[in-house]
Formats: sequence, structure tokens, C-alpha cells
Amino acid sequence: MTSLGAPNVTAIVFFLVFIALSLCITVWAARKTRTTDQFYAAGRSVTAFQNGLALAGDYMSAASFLGIAGLVATSGFDGLIYSVGWLVGWPIVMFLIAEPLRNLGRYTFADVLAARLRQTPIRIAASIGGLAVVTFYLIAQMVGAGNLIRLLFGLPYELAIVIVGVVMLAYVLFGGMIATTWVQIVKAVMLLGGATLMAILVLARFGMNPLALFAQAQAQYGDSVLSPGRLVTDPIDAMSLGLALMLGTAGLPHILMRFYTVRDARTARTSVGYATAFIGFFYLLTFILGFGAMMIVGRKAITAVDAGGNMAAPLLAEALGGTPFLGFIAAVAFATILAVVAGLTLSGAATLSHDLWVNVVRGAHADEREQLRVARVATVVLAGVAILLGIIFKGQNVAYMVGLAFAIAASANFPALVLSIFWRRLTTAGAQASMLIGTVSTLTLIYLSPTIQIDVLKHSEAWFPLRNPGILTIPLSFVTAIAVSLLRPAPAEAQRFVELERQLHLGVE
Repeated sequence: MTSLGAPNVTAIVFFLVFIALSLCITVWAARKTRTTDQFYAAGRSVTAFQNGLALAGDYMSAASFLGIAGLVATSGFDGLIYSVGWLVGWPIVMFLIAEPLRNLGRYTFADVLAARLRQTPIRIAASIGGLAVVTFYLIAQMVGAGNLIRLLFGLPYELAIVIVGVVMLAYVLFGGMIATTWVQIVKAVMLLGGATLMAILVLARFGMNPLALFAQAQAQYGDSVLSPGRLVTDPIDAMSLGLALMLGTAGLPHILMRFYTVRDARTARTSVGYATAFIGFFYLLTFILGFGAMMIVGRKAITAVDAGGNMAAPLLAEALGGTPFLGFIAAVAFATILAVVAGLTLSGAATLSHDLWVNVVRGAHADEREQLRVARVATVVLAGVAILLGIIFKGQNVAYMVGLAFAIAASANFPALVLSIFWRRLTTAGAQASMLIGTVSTLTLIYLSPTIQIDVLKHSEAWFPLRNPGILTIPLSFVTAIAVSLLRPAPAEAQRFVELERQLHLGVE
């Protein structure tokens, strides 16, 4: 029997300690947050190592810790497709995106496009895609948070969602990027430490030999547990998911925003190297945790507590170290969710205030006080949206929901961003069409897919067969951008690219 569902004193203590620590960080950060540069980019004072940890903290979300462990526990080998897909996206960020982004942008990825193209249409289109990504990502984090607090505190799911939204709002509203960065760093250290300890305790039961763990899983659940095909049965669907996970990393607004917190492009690239090492190590651990939960807890026990499998890691912690260890790991999971929700909310607020209000509505004529005020109002609005979506999407697997966010990022943001950095002939019309077509086509196909039609709406079949539409929508976005740019050339915009090329790639104005 598990104690999940009853109030856990240890979890509550760790939870309150983390809340107190994060609020102390917020108070300290609030004193340093006086300008928009400090609110959005921490005054560009973050070091490469700190930013690497913060990037890892932003990226190692509830989907990584709760979702992947659950997918591996319930689906075996196939659950690894998410961790592999998410990890291999980082070299693309390192070699294609990080330095040009830092050299040309200020607060959002739309800054890079707007530097050489027309402001208003570009920022509106980029905002639509960016907010769609943030929304789907927020759903996953809030669902994970709601389940976790419901099970640990014995509270209703809806009340748990509201608590998460209010706590997150407190330190984004007052501390901005400085507070968010340090909360991410604390959370990354806690998560890496907790997952490492759990993996060691799992392997200790199997002679410190992962192969012995896998062999016993194979003996108990059959050969299929070590073979692909349980989670993703269609090879085209698997390729589509892989493309979305790999390319979507380079289109996530809250990840791209972190490159503006460092002082220069070289530091941005170095921080990606640190982040890749931390994230790669963590994803190796999730495979051990997933198989450990499968063997030590059992699949039936995992799905009995949560149908999506999201509680596999906390249940494993309880089996390994009793209620106190469950309390610690649950608090780590909560810190994970809270930190990622903060990063997402901050990037969404930057889109609403910096891209839409300041540069579209006000035509770049807004003083510091007005910009900060609008950013904080946008933060409150997004917190309300996050709470509402978390309640609506109750019961979905969090890794799966994040996979859909990556499909939107890979289709709506990545093609326009890459082409704006490397293709001189990209035009405003081409970039705008690419981002809008990428967003609309991805959202439409997601709605028509089995994920919504069968899993959520409970229909007997779906209009579109693939669960992840990336294999269609990513090429469609590239083709749209290229075709429209060639059909409607803009020589002045091509010349602007030539003028900015040295600054874009070398950081030299």
C-alpha cells in the first residue's frame, strides 16, 4: 500500500522549505529588479556555468522527471524516445542558434527576425506561435503539479492547481528573471541530486548492474519491454515525434530567452555545453528510474494511482526509502514544476509586453515604468490561463503534452528563426506566412489527431492518423517561407541582412 493520497508530513516540510527559500530569493531579486533589462534578462549578468544549470533547470521539466519515468515504467524501451529526442536537439541550439540569437536579440526570439524584417507583422506572427508553445507546455506542468500536490497533501486537484499558480506568480511578478534564474539553479541541483540518489538505490538492488535490471524486466514482462513498438507503433509517427522533439528545442521561447541573460555570444555557447552535459546525465538516470519503478513498484500499482503513469518516480521513492524519501522526491518534483512554470510564464509575459504592447501597440515608444507595469499585468494574465488549462486537461500524461508543445515550436518558430539567421532572401511576408501556417496547421492536426479526438473527446476514431504532426508541418513551414519569399522578393530586406551579417554571426557591429 502507498501513502500517496494522504497528507505527507515530510513532503509538506520540504515543500515549505523550498517555498521559503524561493521567496527569500524573490525578495533579494526584487531589490535588483528595477529595469526591463533586469526583469527580462537578469541584467545580462549570469555566468556560463550558472546559465547552463538554469537552462538545464528550465528544460528538465515535469515531463522529464515524472512523464518519462512513467512512460518507461508503463511502456518499456519506447519511453526513451522522448529523452533521446529532447537531448539531440541541444547540438542544434549550440551550433546554429545560441550565438546569433545573443548577438542580435534583446529579450525574445522575435527580436532576431524583427532586426532585419518589418516589426509589426513579424512580432504579431511570432507572438501567436510563441504563446501557443507556452500554453501547451504550461498544460503539462500544471497537470503534473496538480497530481503531485493532490496526492501529497490530500487536497482536491483543482485547489492544488490554484496553489501552484499563486506561488509561481509571487516570485515571477516581483523577482523577474533574476529570481527565476536562481530558482532554476536551486531546482536543477536538487533534481540532479535526488535522481542520482534514486538511481543508485535502484541499482543497489540489482548488484549495481543495469543489465541485471533490464534482464529481470524482460523475464517478468516479456521481450517486448526491451523492444520498440509499445508506445509508438507507427514508424512514421515515431519519425514525426523525433523530428518535433529534436527541432522543437531550438524554437522554445523560454529556452531561447535564457541566452539573453549572459554577457556575450561565447558565454551563451559555453552555457549550452554545460546544459547538454547536465541534461544528458539526467536522461540516462530517467531510464534507470523507469525500469526501477516497473520492477520494484509494478505497472498495476503505478497506473492505479495515476492513469497517465506520472507518479512512477514518487512511488519508486516510497518503495526505496519509505515516506520520508517520498516526501523529499515529491518536494523535488514540485520544485521542478514550479521553476519551469515560472520560466514559461516569464517568456509568455515578455511576448505579450515586449513584442505586442511595446513594439506593436506603442511603436517602441514606452518608458521603463510602463514596460515593467505591462510585463507584470501580462504575468498575472498568464498565471490565470495556466490555472484554467491545468484544470481542463486533468489526467493527461505530461510528457505527451510537452511533445505537442515541441511540435508547435518546431513548426511555428524554428523554420523562420533558422532562415532569418542563414538565408538572405527571407522576406517579412515569407517569415510571417511560415509562422502562421506552422502554428495553425500544427494546432489543427493536433485537434484532429487521436490525442484529442480519441483520448480527450472519447470519439471512436480520429480524422488525422498521426499523434504528432511534425513530419508534415515542419517541412510545410520551410516550404511556405521559401516559396512566399521567392514569389514576393524584398531587395531592401535582403540588403538589411547583408548589413547585419557581421553582427549576427560575429557579434561585431
